[in-house]
Amino acid sequence: MPDTVRLLIAFYSRSGSVERLAVAAAAAAEAAGATVRLRRAREVVDEATMRKSDGWLDNAQRQNALYEAPATADAEWADAILFGTPCYFGAMATELKAFFDQLGPQWKRGALAGKVGGAFATASWPHGGTEIVTFSLYAPMAHLGMVVVPTGYTDEAMLEAGSPYGASAIVGAENRPPRTEDLDAVRHQARRMCAIAGALLAADEMPNRKD
Repeated sequence: MPDTVRLLIAFYSRSGSVERLAVAAAAAAEAAGATVRLRRAREVVDEATMRKSDGWLDNAQRQNALYEAPATADAEWADAILFGTPCYFGAMATELKAFFDQLGPQWKRGALAGKVGGAFATASWPHGGTEIVTFSLYAPMAHLGMVVVPTGYTDEAMLEAGSPYGASAIVGAENRPPRTEDLDAVRHQARRMCAIAGALLAADEMPNRKD
């Protein structure tokens, strides 16, 4: 890489499945020479609501102690942003959408134009929406002027897990940990995004990079 690529991984994870993919992506990017910020979006409901779902509050408190919340400054700092979300009724988590909705001033200034973007998702069931949700995340990235980078079938890992749109995992009702194949797919995705961001940096095509 001509300069240290900066990767922001902005994710929401309720049970920990998306978190595991995010951590694997971060480790792969760092091993490839990138600087990574791992950020967890915060809940938009109160604790009383969270207590109605087994483990939600405990997981939120644990993760929030480990990861800062994503900030608009993180998005401006990054050369590449990888978004991760569970699938809820065929849509991204409200918590991650709330972070996107904070980026209006950056959209207005074109502050994220030229940055590399990608996404990954988890679902309980094979037809829980990982492909459509990952694909739907491309829309706000396009509005922000980002360079959307799908995974395609650019590595053998993508023949075993995920989709051409991004890494994914099917975790079942019991929230099984992602498989080794799922982790390999998101690792490849992170490395691929960093490599492309590095190429854009080398070509002086990262116009909004902030020191």
